[in-house]
Amino acid sequence: MTELQFKDAFWCKDFTVHTGYEVLVQRLLDGRKMCKDVEDLLKQRAQAEERYGKELIQIARKAGGQTEINTLKAAFESLKQQIESVGNAHIQLAVMLRDELKGIEEFRERQKEQRKKYESAMERTLKTKLLHYKKTMESKKTYEQKCKEADEAEQAFERTSASGNQKQTEKSQNKAKQCRDAANEAEKVYKQNIEQLDKVRTGWEQEHIKTCEVFQLQECDRITILRNSLWVHCNQLSTECVKDDELYEEVRVSLENCVVESDIDYFIKTKMTGTQPPGAIGYENYYDREPARTNSSPTQSCGMMKRFSGLLHGSSKNNGETVIPSAPPLVEKTDGVYASIFVNDQAGITSSQDYRVLYDYTAQNMDELDISEGDIVVVIEEREDGWWTAERNGQRGYVPGSYLEKL
Repeated sequence: MTELQFKDAFWCKDFTVHTGYEVLVQRLLDGRKMCKDVEDLLKQRAQAEERYGKELIQIARKAGGQTEINTLKAAFESLKQQIESVGNAHIQLAVMLRDELKGIEEFRERQKEQRKKYESAMERTLKTKLLHYKKTMESKKTYEQKCKEADEAEQAFERTSASGNQKQTEKSQNKAKQCRDAANEAEKVYKQNIEQLDKVRTGWEQEHIKTCEVFQLQECDRITILRNSLWVHCNQLSTECVKDDELYEEVRVSLENCVVESDIDYFIKTKMTGTQPPGAIGYENYYDREPARTNSSPTQSCGMMKRFSGLLHGSSKNNGETVIPSAPPLVEKTDGVYASIFVNDQAGITSSQDYRVLYDYTAQNMDELDISEGDIVVVIEEREDGWWTAERNGQRGYVPGSYLEKL
């Protein structure tokens, strides 16, 4: 198939009409508008990608999930991380789209400058051509008028010669000669204008051909640039989809490692409060009890009862739920109505290790220590009655052992 050329298809038979050139200029203006439309598309898409990426990052950072444990928590953290990664990827895509947009803008401006240069040259050529054409047509009109006047004068001379009037004959002869000389002079000017117009026409044709070639090259470049830009745009979007899927695949892998039984076991091992239910409360006859021991300190018993009560009603401020840690066993006494708490001060196990506080506890007695969830304390002694001696910030005191987790 023969390739068509602008220079062969945009001429006009009328010498003063320039419709072909005007069609080409309009085509380049339409192409410039198309470039602007593509720029607007990429600009709006870049803005949408940036907004989407920022919203994903915000969603990931506000997702929470801190209350979950073990493998499900790891999977959820992976999901948050990958959502944030997807958001960053879409922001990067917005940057690439803006770079592509900048390239099209620069190309459009280069084409505009080049087109303006050739348009200016063509406008000058067309103006010169029309001026010479007008001048030539006026000289032609003058030439034709002079020829007509010369012919009429010669005919008058012939009629005068036939009449035999010598004086009138000479006068008609001189007039005919003057008219003929004027016609010859007009013809000379007319021919000169024709020659000059032909030179102008030749220059205009060459300029028109050169302009057509430049305009066709511009149009080819524009179509190529926009086609390649849209192709790259589609490739970027496809790549982004693949990248998003790869990131979410990591989340799916993490979810495969989420085992229900494992999470249940982890929760029980880290949060267990005891393996045996409390025993039945037996009846104690007030009158059958033995006299109170003399070595039992009321203050100490009161303190231990308060600590035991604190253990039974301990709570976490952050979780807002009641936690019942393990408490020392009750020992029946035959000499009292209430069961006392067995205290074995000699059964402590000396140690010095760091523990994390799981729940808040407010000291009920002078020998106890205030602790808050998340604190790190050093356990000095682990007592079998459930109350451990701990140190925090240089202060020592009793704390519930079930409120601590070994690091």
